[in-house]
Amino acid sequence: MSEKQEKIVSMFDDIAPTYDVANRVMSMGVDKKWRRKACNKAFDYYKHDTVACIVDVACGTGDMMGHWQQQSRENGIGVECITGVDPSEGMVAVAREKFPDFNFFIAKATELPQDDASADFISITYGIRNVVERDAALREFHRVLKHGGMVIILEFMKNENPSFLGKIRDFYMNKILPKVGGFISKNLEAYEYLPNSIEDFLTVDKMKAELDAAGFEVRYHESFSMDISTLIIAQKR
Repeated sequence: MSEKQEKIVSMFDDIAPTYDVANRVMSMGVDKKWRRKACNKAFDYYKHDTVACIVDVACGTGDMMGHWQQQSRENGIGVECITGVDPSEGMVAVAREKFPDFNFFIAKATELPQDDASADFISITYGIRNVVERDAALREFHRVLKHGGMVIILEFMKNENPSFLGKIRDFYMNKILPKVGGFISKNLEAYEYLPNSIEDFLTVDKMKAELDAAGFEVRYHESFSMDISTLIIAQKR
């Protein structure tokens, strides 16, 4: 693991105990709506009544796994296995307490423990930005997914030409959010990392190009709430 990746993982270990509270306060709960939509759209495009395996990469404290379970039930779709993968032992410890019936592995996005062509869905919510070797991770997702399987990405994407509302968003992300997250977690540096990591990240178009290069066809994308968050769903070719 690179030094930069180790530092990011250590940061998440440190903020794990307060991570859920900070997320709910900073997003005012609206991230739940984005997660539900991501699940529902993936089910719509996949068009299967049963799903054998969903792998949530960079699963953190397990929130997205909970949404997969809830939305599969609401859509009448049978899911045999929901598995979380994350390199942060601190985050996974919290996830295991919340969801004792799910499977968890401590592993990097570039070295998933799943077999070739074994997963129907791979989701990564607000985590692809934190993967240093992103190209390798996308190739790994392609390896693990079945033919026609879906990768579902929710992320804070860089906006090179923000609108007026986008500038308001940027002010919130750069000036207000770090102070709120830092106050709750007592780790200001971790929440200053968030806006900095967005600024260093990709635009939607560049993310789509990387997915295409890794062997995926983008089927859907949508940005939410002044482009704060973006959903991208891509299918393995």
